[in-house]
Amino acid sequence: PAAMGAGFGAGLGLALASSAFIGGSFVLKKKGLLRLCRRGRARAGQGGHAYLREWLWWAGLLCMGVGEAANFAAYAFAPATLVTPLGALSVLVSAVLSSTFLNEQLNVHGKIGCILSVLGSTVMVIHAPQQEEVSSLESMAEKLKDPGFIVFAVCVLVSCLLLIFVAGPRYGQSNVLVYVLVCSAIGSLSVSCVKGLGIALKELFSGKPVLKEPLGWVLLVCLVICISIQINYLNKALDIFNTSLVMPVYYVLFTTAVMTCSTILFKEWQHMVLDNVIGSISGFLTIVSGIFLLHAFRDMPVTPNLLPLFLQPGRADPPWSSADRHQSCQHQPLLPSEDKGSQSAEEEEEEEE
Repeated sequence: PAAMGAGFGAGLGLALASSAFIGGSFVLKKKGLLRLCRRGRARAGQGGHAYLREWLWWAGLLCMGVGEAANFAAYAFAPATLVTPLGALSVLVSAVLSSTFLNEQLNVHGKIGCILSVLGSTVMVIHAPQQEEVSSLESMAEKLKDPGFIVFAVCVLVSCLLLIFVAGPRYGQSNVLVYVLVCSAIGSLSVSCVKGLGIALKELFSGKPVLKEPLGWVLLVCLVICISIQINYLNKALDIFNTSLVMPVYYVLFTTAVMTCSTILFKEWQHMVLDNVIGSISGFLTIVSGIFLLHAFRDMPVTPNLLPLFLQPGRADPPWSSADRHQSCQHQPLLPSEDKGSQSAEEEEEEEE
């Protein structure tokens, strides 16, 4: 149990470090691209490659690599149902650092979204499954032969083929769910491959002859195929739809698919009590709400006019202290402007007569 606790702590630390590095990498890359723009160089969106000479951009790329490596390693120590949802914190880190270093406004909705993401992540960590069901490639091979997982994998592959070849040509340009569902479903299988490869690397460093095992190489080939499909269809979705729409939808569907796959393959929730299951689901839904607020209302300006009257600046008196000015809506006419206009028109006609 002590070793299990140490492994869980290592996985949690790696997952948090991964989010910090990946979130910071976006800001470093953006900072480098802005510096190039100020110098008048050709922008990346216009086909320019001047960013290859900018050290800030390379620093961002290095941070991204370190973050992905930490995320990869986290799957070897902690359950996938913990590591994957914590990826939302990279969005939070990116948003906070952008408002600090890039002068990008983080409105009230964004700040509430950040708080909700932190609270949801905390709840998930508290209630996450502490027990690791797979600790070697042999046990991984046994899990992959499970009929429940085979049925799940076949359903995922058939669904993706239908989405790509049937739904894609018809609805791909108008419905954001088509290509994002492909990424999410394939992503659940890629995370399972990452989990297996992480265990293989852990065994390799402990001196076991893992390179002779065919399962490790099969998982590596499957991972490359899955990631290639994910990148292709995620780029399609980003090219057609707004990023602020694609990323929250992708996060929710991807994390749901990974948690479903992990539950079926690794049975991580099998030994959890009901309290922890409800806590994990509640934490995940809280993170989803936070990410939605952070993205969906990113460009919406929060002006004082949107606040209640007694919170608006320049209105020191509470609304109930000036009953004459603010009458109850029950005593106001439905169309005051038209009534006033018709009354003034009638008065003018009487004067003319």
